[in-house]
Amino acid sequence: MVDELKIVETRRQLRREVLGARDRLAAEERERLSRVIHEQLWGIAEFRAALVLFSYVEFRSEVETLPLIKQCLALGKQVAVPLTIPGETLQPYLLKDPDLDLRPGYCAIPEPDPDRLDFLDPHLIEVIILPGSVFDRQGGRLGYSGGYYDRFLANRAPQALRIGLAYELQVVPQAPLLSHDMRLDFLVTELGVVRVGRK
Repeated sequence: MVDELKIVETRRQLRREVLGARDRLAAEERERLSRVIHEQLWGIAEFRAALVLFSYVEFRSEVETLPLIKQCLALGKQVAVPLTIPGETLQPYLLKDPDLDLRPGYCAIPEPDPDRLDFLDPHLIEVIILPGSVFDRQGGRLGYSGGYYDRFLANRAPQALRIGLAYELQVVPQAPLLSHDMRLDFLVTELGVVRVGRK
């Protein structure tokens, strides 16, 4: 129990440091790095081949995803984004036009309008594009402490390939993981793709 409390405190401090560094990136630099990360992502054959995707919508200083989502839709892929049910889970809804389909939701994060859009069965998702605060090259990922994506991966879409997007400054030698933390299959940063091989 003492060890777990120590890990929890380490995670909290690491999140604070890494997110602080991410927040200090200039908007132009975030945009530039995001473009490079997208180029690296398209190098993953499994991502290129996937027809049904689930992606986070960028918020604050996260790696941008809206340009990527629009590109995927233009190529005929189906792209769902999460609606957060506070204290419970994520619900995937298919986007048609990101400029029209999103509205401020949980914690002011852009979310799909469930009154206008179609729900996607999570078991149909082939690839999930994951956000996070801290990552490592062994597939470790820390979210933002809500556990929403970890629960979604474990319980609702275990079949989906997991790809984390991060700036290199978010990558540490070893993330302090707990038993509920779900590992990635791929980590993509501006420096390249790390294939973890969870499966």
